[in-house]
Amino acid sequence: MPAPRKYDEETRARAVRMYQERIRDTGESKLTARRAVGAVLDINPATLRNWVEREEIDTGARPGVTTEASEELKALRREVAELRRANEILKTASAFFASAELDRRLR
Repeated sequence: MPAPRKYDEETRARAVRMYQERIRDTGESKLTARRAVGAVLDINPATLRNWVEREEIDTGARPGVTTEASEELKALRREVAELRRANEILKTASAFFASAELDRRLR
């Protein structure tokens, strides 16, 4: 179970929007803009950088795996693991009943 999130989605979106507007309007460096927005909203600049990178990946401005694709991949991996466990249970049960059938025929 993942850790609870410290910031809600609205705060994240607002911070990313403020960062992008600051870069566009003032022409500051990315680091300066992150520090300024981080100071205003009391957010670590590294956290803000991660949010901005995730936003850029999700919008297609930066290469990478989108959040939606990542979540779908996690769900599919969970499903595959569950199906493999079920398959192992069925194999074990099949072997058990097959051996019981052989024992019954020999008597």
